[in-house]
Amino acid sequence: MKSSIIAKTVEGHVIEQIPASILQQHNDCTIVIDETASTELTRIKSPWLTGECEWTPQMIKRAVIQMALKMNKPILSLTTHDYNESSLRDLLVEKGEAYEINLQVYYLLRDSITGWPGGKPDAVIPKHPERSLPHPKRCLIFSPHPDDDIISMGGTLMRLYDQGHEVYVGYQTSGNIAVTDEFVTRFLDFTVGFEEQFGIDNKKSQQILSSARSFIETKKKNQIDTQEIRSIKGLIRRCEARATCRYIGLKDENIHFLNLPFYETGAIEKKPMSEEDIITTMNLLNKIKPHQVFCAGDLADPHGTHKVCQDIIFESMHRLKASKEEWIKDCWIWLYKGAWQEWDVADIEMAIPMSPDQVMKKRFGIFIHQSQKDMVPFQGSDNREFWQRAEDRNSNTAKLYADLGLTKYAAMEAFVRWHF
Repeated sequence: MKSSIIAKTVEGHVIEQIPASILQQHNDCTIVIDETASTELTRIKSPWLTGECEWTPQMIKRAVIQMALKMNKPILSLTTHDYNESSLRDLLVEKGEAYEINLQVYYLLRDSITGWPGGKPDAVIPKHPERSLPHPKRCLIFSPHPDDDIISMGGTLMRLYDQGHEVYVGYQTSGNIAVTDEFVTRFLDFTVGFEEQFGIDNKKSQQILSSARSFIETKKKNQIDTQEIRSIKGLIRRCEARATCRYIGLKDENIHFLNLPFYETGAIEKKPMSEEDIITTMNLLNKIKPHQVFCAGDLADPHGTHKVCQDIIFESMHRLKASKEEWIKDCWIWLYKGAWQEWDVADIEMAIPMSPDQVMKKRFGIFIHQSQKDMVPFQGSDNREFWQRAEDRNSNTAKLYADLGLTKYAAMEAFVRWHF
């Protein structure tokens, strides 16, 4: 990840493996980075080590969690000596005894865990991450690609549906460039055979198949697919997404394919978000009037699609708020991470535990996206399949909570609330 390289460049030893680290010896050097790239720098990750620190509840939570994980201790087992050894003497001076601070952080973590992502009905729980009312809620899950919903929050999606909420999914892009050419000819072969078997005139499909084979055979590296082939690849991904939603239990009318124009370049590089992208998104939001919106909050997608999708949602929400839409007053936004990383445990505001059976059900939901199994075109630097990444990430989140002294679950999905 770029954040670890930036940290080594700015704060690590000057080494040949990271040529930019030699800039530390320059008398006048400024490195300009974004927020995501800065997360591993000491002044961001552990500011109490660089000077005076404002001890907000969030900063206390971050410091104590880091200390507990570094010392391999549950939070409630941390001592005054541990605080002193971890350069947190100032925290004790300002906030009091170690055990009282431990309890404060322990309760923050405990209260983030819930099996009710839409809020628990007929219950008043002041510290619960979500409101009890209204129940059931209208929940809109935005998925940048046609599989991010099941990969990133499949367990939560199933919980919301099983607990009686009105669940909708909005697939923001077609995801067509992430389908291999082999899948195109495979599905065209099926189409030709299907029509032949049932006595349907298949001259047109044979022609499309012949044209696709001819193009693919002579296709050069990084050459943009024809519009016809891109349409077929998009259809493949839509069918997989629909099948996954039906597997969960959603009705077809609750599934929306936005096909945002910024994505449809046919190349890896996308266009910036446009007015049409925003209007399309606002129309869906106004149609559903959700009480909850879930969307991708990660910027680690190697080709930037998630970032553009996030910007479109944020801009849409700001405009709707400015226009004083009544429903938006009761709408909460929850951000999930994608296939590449997870939220820092200190930032998690809602953690949804999963049983072993739920982990397996989520895995089978991911398997429905057959075009994204095995070797897909754009995996980034991680060669694991998406289901493996998701399970490892979810089980690691559960392990971190257990290491900090909380209940040990098989897996957890994590969310951070966005206030707008």
